Amino acid sequence: MSVLDRFKKLFATSPSKSRLDVSARFQLQQQAFTGTMSKFRVAREITTGRTLGLKFLDPEKSALFKARFKGLVKPSEGEIAMQIRHPNVVETYEFGLTTTGQEYILMEYIEGLGLSSLIKACDERMIKNRLSFLKKMADAIQAVHDAGFIHRDICPRNFICDTAVKNIKLIDFGLSVPDKPEFRQPGNRTGTPQYMAPEIVRRRATDRTVDIFAFGVTAYRMLTFQHPWASTNTTGVGALAHDSRPATSIFEYRPKLNEKIGLAVNRCLEIKPENRFAAIKQFAGLIADVKSEE
Repeated sequence: MSVLDRFKKLFATSPSKSRLDVSARFQLQQQAFTGTMSKFRVAREITTGRTLGLKFLDPEKSALFKARFKGLVKPSEGEIAMQIRHPNVVETYEFGLTTTGQEYILMEYIEGLGLSSLIKACDERMIKNRLSFLKKMADAIQAVHDAGFIHRDICPRNFICDTAVKNIKLIDFGLSVPDKPEFRQPGNRTGTPQYMAPEIVRRRATDRTVDIFAFGVTAYRMLTFQHPWASTNTTGVGALAHDSRPATSIFEYRPKLNEKIGLAVNRCLEIKPENRFAAIKQFAGLIADVKSEE
């Protein structure tokens, strides 16, 4: 039996639930956004007029990812997302299968801009609000950890801002896993290479501090528009530098940066997990009373 067949069988033997008739319930906009493991559509709910986000998971890619956890019952992306509630985490309303057998997730739709594009553009609105954003992002990640999960793909691509660039939310739990010993074993080398902690790159055992490391890289890029390892290689090969030499201190690029912020970001980027913050709320607490970047 193929991996995809086993994946289909898993859903076939799940408790019965009415399936979503997409065309009967929604009007889909023509534009589609394709991600690593899914396709996202903007959907207007016919009966209410609400604009929502409808995510369709790629069955083969989802099955291959689940196959990494042989012998374990890994909750689906929808199951994980439904358990996380926070003002700075995109809200998930339901998940399941469509009438055609495709796995879907229905969520809040945020019309706005991705943090990655704002960083690339050195957007002045992001610069104006980035201290506030860092606090909100840390709180969002803490909510994921408090719910018992590791996000595993913290990066600018997975944060989205509203059109006014005054608020920010964490999205995408496609690579998230339960924060349990059996899911922290060596070998699961998934994520975005430029933001991978050394233990992921080297296929070692992991814990929630991989999210803290990735957050540190994200914060560093927000504050300097540079990468901590000054690498242009965005593949796993480039990520090997994450434990071959220390990150460039953020003060090299921002010598006048508030000391609390700079020290907190540098600590997130420590090569050894035990030298990072044990919990992201410690980062948030350290900069809680900071009012400006300099």
